[in-house]
Amino acid sequence: MSELKDILENIGKSFEEYKKTNDARYEELKKGTGNAGEYETKLARIEEDLQKKERQLSDIEAKLNRPGFAGMSPVEQAKAEHKKAFDAFVRKGITDGLADLQFKAVQVGVDADGGYAVPEEMSQTIYSMLEAHSPMRTVCDVRTVGTEDVKQLVDIGGVTSGWVAETAARPVTNSPQLTVVTPTFGEIYAQPSATQKAMDDIFFDVENWLTTSIEREFSKQENIAFTSGNGTNKPKGILAATMATTDDNTRAFGTFQYLKTGVAAGMPATNPSDLLIDLVSALKTRYYWNSRFMLNRQTLAVIRKWKDGQQNYLWQPGLQSGEPNSILGYPYVYNDDFPSIGANALCLAFGDFREAYIILDRVGIRLLRDPYTNKPYVNFYVTKRVGNMLLNTEAVKFVKCEA
Repeated sequence: MSELKDILENIGKSFEEYKKTNDARYEELKKGTGNAGEYETKLARIEEDLQKKERQLSDIEAKLNRPGFAGMSPVEQAKAEHKKAFDAFVRKGITDGLADLQFKAVQVGVDADGGYAVPEEMSQTIYSMLEAHSPMRTVCDVRTVGTEDVKQLVDIGGVTSGWVAETAARPVTNSPQLTVVTPTFGEIYAQPSATQKAMDDIFFDVENWLTTSIEREFSKQENIAFTSGNGTNKPKGILAATMATTDDNTRAFGTFQYLKTGVAAGMPATNPSDLLIDLVSALKTRYYWNSRFMLNRQTLAVIRKWKDGQQNYLWQPGLQSGEPNSILGYPYVYNDDFPSIGANALCLAFGDFREAYIILDRVGIRLLRDPYTNKPYVNFYVTKRVGNMLLNTEAVKFVKCEA
């Protein structure tokens, strides 16, 4: 795709300009002439341009990965009938036969509190858009469950072994230690509205309007919860987990390890790259293949200036399609709900998020039509149950601004 190729080339060119400008800034700082300020201004402009291009790149890749439309089987025909009836319900409030079609198409009936299940195709579109716009969904393990009564059995070690001769006795070894992890669930809702006149218009794209309205609000609220939620009526965020500085051999299960920056409200003033190397090195080797950094754009703007001991930049652009931009050779994902560098901030994470954090989608999105409360508008009360489990706290490490 030519557009994708052009953006990749432009990112590479912008970073070359960034490196030259930053190197010139370093030289002015060494001279102590006080002229580094003009380079800082230029770097800020290039940084803004780089982040704009990265957003364009993400948008294009999200479109390329969006699921397509397949041919229709008998089951899909039933789903298409349900979708058509659901459209009539949204536009006009007509419910004739919708409950039967709903059971036939998606095997669910009318909810006790009222409302109908969003058609599967529309639901998949919402989930696809949620994944594209929610950083936590893109890197964590996402599962669909039919009930909130979900439990995960985890082996936290304890098994011992030994070497023996061919005919020697085999003493009993220690048994594995198992623990049960249970999820934290919450219900998220959105309530978009439109006039009845607009919905009567045959050219009004009800499906696109509804999915876009739902996705925009759900993705924003979900990612906040997955990142820093307190677990009360919502999922518990990864940053809300228990943290300690102890290593994997001595830290209790369910507790993440963090590294201190050594500065109460910032990053190290000298050799800051050592902090990232220590962060990566703290992770066990088996997690490396799927590991990445997570940070916000302000933190990335700081790290982009860093070099290693051989004066190589830690940030490098991906110059080919499918090759991501990287820090120390590892990809990264922006999460704007991560805190910026500051006092006591957990501003950076590295590891295999799929191993550490599971997002649980309770099957089905419900919609209740309300044409009475806010005339002449029709309100659509949309609800979705979602939860999480913190599973493997060895798989991700954090950086905290702390002396």
